[in-house]
Amino acid sequence: MISRRDAALRLDIPLEMATRHGLPTRMTEDEIADLDKNPPPWLAQSRANRTGKPVWVQLTCDICGYTEAARPKKWWPEFTYLSCDDHDLLELPEPAAGLAREEVYGIGSRFVGIVDRTP
Repeated sequence: MISRRDAALRLDIPLEMATRHGLPTRMTEDEIADLDKNPPPWLAQSRANRTGKPVWVQLTCDICGYTEAARPKKWWPEFTYLSCDDHDLLELPEPAAGLAREEVYGIGSRFVGIVDRTP
């Protein structure tokens, strides 16, 4: 059995949409495969209306490799590195010569985004 959140990830839809359209809190692998193969009208329409922006992204810590799926936010810049918030940022490589480092907090449930850019 998989959770509604994991079903939303596999179907590449927001969790809110899965809830709104009555996906149960637990589903079998076969039920997910059937929804993916034979999408109901709401899922087919959602897929047809995609703009190219991902619904989910995989965040991975560049230090320890911890991963989690998260909904990307419009305000996220392009990150040079991602790190779990409990790591010392000195564990990451230094920014290249001439670049300034900025830390962006609140990425996913536990990440700090690192952006190296020209000052």
